[in-house]
Amino acid sequence: MKGLVISIISLILFVAIIAFAVHESSKATVTVQVDGEEYVVKTHASTVADLMAEQGWDYQEHDLIEPALDAEISGNMTVSWKKAVQVFATLDGEEKTIWTTADTVEQLIDEIDLQVKKHDKLKPSLETAITEGLELNYESAFQVELISDGEERKVWTTSTTVADFLEREEIELGELDRVEPELSDEIDQETDIRVIRVEKVTDVVEESVAFATVTRKDEKLDSGKEKVVEEGQEGKVAHHYEVILEDGEEISRELVKTETVEESKDRVVAVGTRKVQENVSRSSGSSSSSSSSSSSSSSSKSDQSSKSESSSSSSSSSGGGKTFTVTATAYTANCSGCSGVTATGINLNNNRNMKVIAVDPNVIPLGSRVHVEGYGTAIAGDTGGAIVGNKIDVHMPSTAEAQRWGRKTVKVTILD
Repeated sequence: MKGLVISIISLILFVAIIAFAVHESSKATVTVQVDGEEYVVKTHASTVADLMAEQGWDYQEHDLIEPALDAEISGNMTVSWKKAVQVFATLDGEEKTIWTTADTVEQLIDEIDLQVKKHDKLKPSLETAITEGLELNYESAFQVELISDGEERKVWTTSTTVADFLEREEIELGELDRVEPELSDEIDQETDIRVIRVEKVTDVVEESVAFATVTRKDEKLDSGKEKVVEEGQEGKVAHHYEVILEDGEEISRELVKTETVEESKDRVVAVGTRKVQENVSRSSGSSSSSSSSSSSSSSSKSDQSSKSESSSSSSSSSGGGKTFTVTATAYTANCSGCSGVTATGINLNNNRNMKVIAVDPNVIPLGSRVHVEGYGTAIAGDTGGAIVGNKIDVHMPSTAEAQRWGRKTVKVTILD
């Protein structure tokens, strides 16, 4: 009985061993390649998916498994399993997370169907290997119009702002330079960028200064005559301007200072005040008495006539000077055909407010200082073709003031 039991047990073990051997021999041999490493496994799994589950291998939906998960297992087959990695991409400012099994950036952009053109910007380069967490940046290029330093051209760019564009094009701005649009403005294919070069320079302009004419009385010179004692000399002043130039064109000009380079020298004119003495020739002999009588009679009549004229034209004496009643008109140096320089050399263009009158030198000596009623103290410094006898012409700064003066009867006193 005991022997029978042992025989049965032995038989069961034998059958089990045979069954195990048959079971093992019926397994398929599969070579699994995982990210470059190989694993050889024996399996009764019917599909690749069953194999992965049997081996406890967790895979992601983005992983690349070949043949496919639903492929049936056959003897001596090879299964390739490439695990996907995560890549962070910024495409024209839009951020994306991409799972990929590509080996290089070039394969990745093919995988996502990204068309990279010549002027587009892509980082990292196409040859870069894909690794976990890789950051990919792509910017598509567009054209903008650039006007700078006298040149106008179209430029391909991927810049987002004017400041970024200038930096990429290596365009430097000076302290005063400006750009349109502003540096912070965003740009696109419709943008025209203009760089304006601004300069601040100093311009010095020299200008001549006319000399004045000064008259001096000369008792040694006959009345009505003049003599130039000293020739005048023009002076010079320098005007300093601050000039702003934009692209070489003057935009503004501001006077900063004026300095004298050379002083002007007055022109000095001597005006005669000596009265001319008349010599009376007397005849000798018998006719002398008659002539003397006649002369005396004539002198008497002349004296009476002179007194009468003096009585009508000279009303009073002021400060030792004679006072005349005259007809006074007015003129201005700023008129058509006028030189602006008086008979005594006074430049009224440079001395618009100077009080000067035109006189008949036989009535009022040139160079005299006079007082004109309603006009003030003036210099008898000019003459005129129509100014004869008791007539004067007063100088006014402007035509309007001369017209307002009109024609008047005024008193003139010779002061000295």
